[in-house]
Amino acid sequence: MTEGVAGNGSRWRLYLLLLLLVGLGSSAVAQRAGHDWTQFGWDVAGSGASTAQTGITASNVKSMTRRQVNLDGTVDASPIYLHAVTVEGAKHDVFFVTTTYGKTIAVDAETGKVLWEYTPPQYSTWASTRQITNSTPVADPDRQYIYAAAPDGAIRKLAVSDGHALWTTPITLLPLREKIASPLREFHGHIIAVTAGYIGDRPPYQGHVAVLDAASGKLLHAWNSLCSNRTGLIVPSSCPSTQSAIWGRAGAAIDATTGDIFVATGNGQYNGKTDWGDSLIELNSDASKMLGNYTPADNDKLNREDLDLGSTSPVLLGDGLLAQGGKDKMIRLLSLKQIAGDTAHQDHELQTVSTPSGEMLFTAPAVWRHGGQTWLFATDSGGAAAWTLKDGKLVAAWKNGNGGNSPVVAGGLLYIYDPDGGLRVYEPATGKQIADLECGRGHWNSPIVVDGKIALPEGNANRHSTSGILDIWSLPAAH
Repeated sequence: MTEGVAGNGSRWRLYLLLLLLVGLGSSAVAQRAGHDWTQFGWDVAGSGASTAQTGITASNVKSMTRRQVNLDGTVDASPIYLHAVTVEGAKHDVFFVTTTYGKTIAVDAETGKVLWEYTPPQYSTWASTRQITNSTPVADPDRQYIYAAAPDGAIRKLAVSDGHALWTTPITLLPLREKIASPLREFHGHIIAVTAGYIGDRPPYQGHVAVLDAASGKLLHAWNSLCSNRTGLIVPSSCPSTQSAIWGRAGAAIDATTGDIFVATGNGQYNGKTDWGDSLIELNSDASKMLGNYTPADNDKLNREDLDLGSTSPVLLGDGLLAQGGKDKMIRLLSLKQIAGDTAHQDHELQTVSTPSGEMLFTAPAVWRHGGQTWLFATDSGGAAAWTLKDGKLVAAWKNGNGGNSPVVAGGLLYIYDPDGGLRVYEPATGKQIADLECGRGHWNSPIVVDGKIALPEGNANRHSTSGILDIWSLPAAH
C-alpha cells in the first residue's frame, strides 16, 4: 500500500508538471501567434481595442522586462507592428514608427535593432524647427508596404523590406501652416489623411481630408472643412475662412462596413453650408460627398473661447450611435440618423456626460465589446473613466484620478500611459489597477500590445529633439 501511494504521488507530480509545461507552452504559443497591429487604434474605426490574444495576463504582466531602443527622433505618436515580414532578406517581427521630423524607422521587436531608417530628402531643412508631424503610419493589407507622413506635408509609400519610397504625394500646398498631426488610415486601396494647423493657429490654413490611391499615390479627392464647395487642394490664402483643423488623436474614424469617413474639426468659421468649424462630419468613402454633420448649439462660443470640438476624433459605438468629446469638457452621445444629410444640424445630442475629471479631452477614447456589452473608456489629464452602453445611453461604470493618454484594450487588459511617466494596467470591467510599468515622460504617445510585447514611445514633439526612445516590454522566454 505504501508503495502504491508513493507511485500515485509520483504520477500526480508528473501530471502537475505536464500541466505546468502545457501552460507555459500555451503562453509561448500566444506570444508567437503572429498578430499584426497595422494602424493607430488597432482597426479602421480607431476603437483602441484589439481582438487578438496577446499572451499577457494579469498574473504575468508584472514579470515583463523592458528594453529601451534609442531612435533618431522623438515618436510623439504610436507604433504599428507586422509579424514575420521579410526585411533585408530575413524574417523579422517589426515595429514601425514615424518621428516628429518625418523619419520612419523599422525596429526588430525581439532584439531592438534598427533594421532600416527612411529619411525624407529635405529633412535637414526642418529638423529641430517647429515644423513637425505627430502622425502614426499605416500598413498595407499586403504587408509589403507602409504609408507614412512627414513635415513636408507629403505621404509616402515605403517598402517594408528596406524602407525605400515608391511614391510621394503632397496633401497640402502650404506645409509651413498645414500640419499632418493625426494617424493615417488605409481602407480598400485608399489612404486617408487629414490636415491641421500648428500651435498658435497661425493663419492661413484649413483642415481637410485627403484620399489617395494606395497603389499609385494619386490624390483622388480632398474635402475642405472651410470653403467646402471647392474640391481638391486649395491655396490656404485663397479661402476667406481659416483654421478648422482636423487634429484628433485618432484622425479619421472609418466605418468598416460602409467605408464612411468621420472627422471632427477645431475652431473656425461655421455657416452650415461651406464652413464647418467645430463640427463632426460624415463623408462617403472617397470624401466626395457629405453624408451627415453636427455642431453644438454653442458653436460660436466654442470658436470664440478656443474650445475645439475636434480636440478628439469621433468614436463609433455601433448600433447607429457615436460619441464626440471636446475641449469644453463634455462627451456627447449622438445618433447617426439624427445628423444625416448635408443640411446643418445643431444640437441633437441624445446625452452629454462629463469627461473623466472634468478636464479637456485630447485623447482617443477606446471602445471594447465584451460579454454582449459595449464599453467606452476615456482619459483626460486628471482621470480615467468607463461607461457601458445600455438602452441607448452611457451608464457610468467606474472612474479614478489617474490621468493618461489614449487608452488601449488588448488581451482582456486595459493599458493607459501617463505622460508624466508610467504605463498603468487595469482590469477593464472594474478599473482595478494590476500593474504600473516604469517608463519616461511623453506627450501624445500611446502603446500597442501584441504577440507578448508592449511597445510605447517616449518623448514630446514640442521639445524639438532629434532623438528619442522606444520602450519594448517582453514576457520572459518560455523554456
